[in-house]
Amino acid sequence: MEAQILNLKGQPVGKVELPETVFGVKPRPTFLHEAVTIYETNLRSGTAHTKTRSEVRGGGRKPWKQKHTGRARHGSIRSPLWRKGGVVFGPRTRSYKLSLPPAKAHLALVQALSMRVLAGGLRVIDGLALDGAKTKQVAQMLKDLKADPRSLIVTEQHDENLARASRNIGTVKVMLVAHLNAYEVLARRNLIITKAALEKIAPRFNG
Repeated sequence: MEAQILNLKGQPVGKVELPETVFGVKPRPTFLHEAVTIYETNLRSGTAHTKTRSEVRGGGRKPWKQKHTGRARHGSIRSPLWRKGGVVFGPRTRSYKLSLPPAKAHLALVQALSMRVLAGGLRVIDGLALDGAKTKQVAQMLKDLKADPRSLIVTEQHDENLARASRNIGTVKVMLVAHLNAYEVLARRNLIITKAALEKIAPRFNG
């Protein structure tokens, strides 16, 4: 498998070999759904917490006597029936964390990358040397590369100019190749990756 290498203006400047073991795997939607679901579940903080009647402050004294008042019988103002009382079956602090074995995570990434290639959403560029941290440069690059605004830009090392220039485009995300995962690849329509970052992907699956 081969892919064209483009410059920032979208002009072909060469070709690069795409490893079949990384970009030529048949995607399985059910498997990718499992990986994405686990990833999204792990993003949940689980910090929502409501108090039961035993945790709400106050309410130790019976609000009024049991009989002869003409009012309903109550034993505490912190009953769930009362305003500012305890909550019945409310959310409690918990962990939503699920584990995805590394082998399955790698396989999910391979299938996601292969799906991007099949959909024609892969763009390999020779480099990302920006003159400055200007958002219009990133916007023009996406236009020249004929890439969807919902794109994932993958680099081999952190570039402060690129990070600052792209942060004003909410649909664009910049990520290091070492942090690449199936969820981020599938969440955006185009994968824009530098040639140097592409060369670091294959060794991740050979080790």
